[in-house]
Amino acid sequence: MRYSQTKYNFDKTLVDYPKNLTIQELFEKQVTKYPDNCAVICDTEGSIFLKNTMSYKELNSRANQVADYLRSFNVNPDDIIGISADRSFAMIIGIWGIIKAGCAYLPLDPRGPSERTNFMLLDSKAKLLLVQNKNDHDINFSGPVIELEDPDIYNGKDENPLIVNKPRNLAYVIYTSGSTGKPKGVMIEHHSLLNRLSWMQKKFPIRQTDVILQKTPFYFDVSVWELLWWSLHGASMCLLPPHTEKFPSVITHTVDKYRVSILHFVPSMLNVFMEYIENRGEYEIEKITSLKHVFASGEPLLPHHVQYFNKLIRNRTGTRLTNLYGPTEATIDVTYFECPSNPGIDKVPIGKPIDNTRLFITKGKKLLPAGEAGELCIAGEPVARGYLNNKKLTAEKFVDCPFMPGEKMYRTGDIARLLPDGNIEYLGREDLQVKIRGLRIEPGEIEAVIRNFAPIKASVVDVRKYSETVILINAYIVCSAEIKVQDLRAYLANYLPDYMIPANFIVLDEIPLTPIGKVDRKALPEALMIHQSL
Repeated sequence: MRYSQTKYNFDKTLVDYPKNLTIQELFEKQVTKYPDNCAVICDTEGSIFLKNTMSYKELNSRANQVADYLRSFNVNPDDIIGISADRSFAMIIGIWGIIKAGCAYLPLDPRGPSERTNFMLLDSKAKLLLVQNKNDHDINFSGPVIELEDPDIYNGKDENPLIVNKPRNLAYVIYTSGSTGKPKGVMIEHHSLLNRLSWMQKKFPIRQTDVILQKTPFYFDVSVWELLWWSLHGASMCLLPPHTEKFPSVITHTVDKYRVSILHFVPSMLNVFMEYIENRGEYEIEKITSLKHVFASGEPLLPHHVQYFNKLIRNRTGTRLTNLYGPTEATIDVTYFECPSNPGIDKVPIGKPIDNTRLFITKGKKLLPAGEAGELCIAGEPVARGYLNNKKLTAEKFVDCPFMPGEKMYRTGDIARLLPDGNIEYLGREDLQVKIRGLRIEPGEIEAVIRNFAPIKASVVDVRKYSETVILINAYIVCSAEIKVQDLRAYLANYLPDYMIPANFIVLDEIPLTPIGKVDRKALPEALMIHQSL
């Protein structure tokens, strides 16, 4: 098969990076180099650590003690260890302790639905579970549960443990929404993570004086670069107080207090943040003058977002804005687009590939030329090992690359096209998967859970956007008997996170179908026009 080498620039992204090392080796080098530098800033009260800053040396020593404790349970490389904690010293110490023990961390929402958490622990075959407070967890886990704020686990060896894992071992596993009704675990190896972080440092270098705000919940993959990038370069991470990531006032206060220089937003939340800044005036602009760079990802960044940002923030503070794109299955992000400062932008592409990444716009096994829309596929270093304990779905999504023999290629399901300038434009999905405020949602997972609630016979979930800030999940159901909405919501809360529970439940006599028997989504009634209760 012939293809245009010049249009796709397959070799242009090939660069060297520390592919023979693990993430902890690079961190330990920084500890030796900058032992007294501030590593983590945290204002959370009630911690056993009784401080609001922690140096590289202390963070490393604490993580080593946790790793030593974990190894007493005879863990091995590629073993998975769950961790359930809010943003805190305990969270970052636990993550590093798991990595230094040679294992992969599995982040779990401490307030997530219990049945979902139990499924992830069981499906992942997690060896151990680290928690911040045992009494706050309703988890059915048969293995050892370790309290991260128990002083007894910090009595072990504090020197760097022997490194037993390799670059092809797992660094972390993150579960994403699954169309079959169960979430699926994505397995990311050290070399993929190091490639992603090395690219970010090369393209947007940070120094010892930089402070990254960690505000993404750690069970979403954007959190990974917030949690780890700084630690490889002597910089600092500031932990936003738990559960405040939706409050612009707390974000601006934290940025101002700790001189935060790097920040991430989902575009819709960036818009809310900018509206808050504008309404508060110059007083609030002064609070964010330390910001050097804002990254946006998780959903489409629109031209009006960029124009608004330039007018309100960039023109006053010089802060740059960069659009990132990538699925969890390809190690956080695989493309970037540096937004221009000029006001005339009318399209925001997802950009060009990061280092050691090959992108293809395909139709079947055909590589499409520039301008034609097709499925975006990813090959190269970022591609995950696959889905944990799910060979069928792995084989379906992680396929042999027909354009680069010997490589695996991840089929994203995203529709895109290659632009003449080499940038890629995102056009939407080929399936029903959606993102709401950056949160990945498979309607099929919600439908499957709803159908398990008797006496519901059928369900269809539809996501509709009414404005930039109003996006609702609507569930259309067919019942064999009357049900109470509060009972249904309580049932769903055991299996689905809050952001996946429908806003509206509409009872139908039957689900509308097309002549060939598929759900006729256009015939579903408008939820906001219905005032029928269950």
